[in-house]
Amino acid sequence: MERKETEVLTRDEIAAEVSKRVSTNNLYKHILAVEAVMRRLARYFGEDEERWGAAGLLHDIDYEDTKHDPNIHSIKSGEIAAELGFDEEIVDAVRAHNEIHGFPRNTMMAKALYCADPLTGLIVASALISPKKKLSAIDTDFVLNRMGEKSFARGANREVIKACSELGLTVPEFVSLGLEAMKEISDDLGL
Repeated sequence: MERKETEVLTRDEIAAEVSKRVSTNNLYKHILAVEAVMRRLARYFGEDEERWGAAGLLHDIDYEDTKHDPNIHSIKSGEIAAELGFDEEIVDAVRAHNEIHGFPRNTMMAKALYCADPLTGLIVASALISPKKKLSAIDTDFVLNRMGEKSFARGANREVIKACSELGLTVPEFVSLGLEAMKEISDDLGL
């Protein structure tokens, strides 16, 4: 992959940095799913896919170190992103994806990362309850129906997913884009 002038690290170099810090297979798959959704949203909005993908890859790079202290999760991810040489827009998006801190989400990238994070969990959970347990077996309506079930995938915060309205997207549009992105990497996700 050719490095663009605006990139600090290539996608593969970022993935290697994530692999150094993330040993849990499901967490790594979640990170890949968020990256895919961020890339798809970047294409949709005409933004830089590499930069948005980088934010997706970096967002939970600290999770295994901070899972027992949510008060530092994402702050540490932002610090790691800065140490790796990423600019303020990416660092701020990574820091602001954890709502516990109340950091403002002033950019499209930050708003997208915030709502993409829980969407991936909802989509994975939806696929896992389908008879085939595959992303190819579900569609937007299936995910939207599961979203309406309060006891289903409780960790996928519906209010955060609905924040896609800050991007100018309806929930069905957002779910459709996210599902499309995740289907593109279904083999990597094992779904």
